[in-house]
Order: sequence, then C-alpha cells, then structure tokens
Amino acid sequence: MTPLTIRPAAAADLPALAGIYQKARAFMAAHGNPTQWGSTNPPPETLRQDIARGQLFVLCEGNIPHAAFALVPGEDPTYAVIDGAWGSDAPYATIHRLASDGTCRGVFAAAINWAAARQPHLRIDTHADNHIMQTLITRAGFDYCGTITVADGSPRLAYERLPR
Repeated sequence: MTPLTIRPAAAADLPALAGIYQKARAFMAAHGNPTQWGSTNPPPETLRQDIARGQLFVLCEGNIPHAAFALVPGEDPTYAVIDGAWGSDAPYATIHRLASDGTCRGVFAAAINWAAARQPHLRIDTHADNHIMQTLITRAGFDYCGTITVADGSPRLAYERLPR
C-alpha cells in the first residue's frame, strides 16, 4: 500500500472530489446519518471557493485523490455562539468537509495530524447522528465543548483540540 500524501486541491480535482463526496454521503446515509449532508452537500461552488482560497486539501494514494478536507484558519463565525464553552480563545483553524471514498485506511488520522502540524489548536463539528465521526474525533484527542448552530439552522456537536 502506498502511503497517503496530502496536497492542495486543484480545479482539476473537482471530478474526483464529486465522487469522494458522493460516496461519503452514501456512507453516512447507510450508517444512520442521512441529513448531515443530504444529497448535495458540499455544493460544487463551496469546493471551488475552498480551492481558490487554498483551504481544500486532497489525500492521495499515488496521484489519485481518495479523500478531502478543508482546513480553514482564523475565527469561524459559526463557532462564535456555542451552547457550552470553548477551552481557549487563542487562534485556531477549523476542519470542515472531511470525506473519504472509503478505499483507504487512516484518512482521518492523516488529515488531523497534517492539520495539527500547521495549527495545533483545532476545532471541528459533526452531526449528532454521525456516531462514526464522533468516535474518530474523540479518539484523536478532541474534547466535546457544546453545540453550535450551522447556517441552515441545524445543531452540530462542537469539539476542540488544544495544542499538545
């Protein structure tokens, strides 16, 4: 097995990204979480914006993308109000849109380790029905901080990992 490498996503990756996110949505729906991303999230325009901002990354085996995530530096407006409390107000980066096509193992750990090497203070959130992601998040050393509300008005479980 070729080790996973991480690189910035490019516009040429959009077809592969569409497949990755389609498979991730199907996996979530099959595992009791059909509403977090529905049938269309993230929309292609969001991915194009992430690429333009240099915030979307692909995890590749060889040259083939098998997973993706956004690493967004700075304050996330969605996290400004929390029913709970953050552990620190220090600068942080947020991980969003983490998805895999399911063909490679270790995607979550690779993404978190790569992100933490660039910004050790990380935040992430997930849907209450996404039990697999909740397990991965807590295993990676994130602490549950409370509930936030995303743009569509739905709640998300919010986590934070302070620098080690």
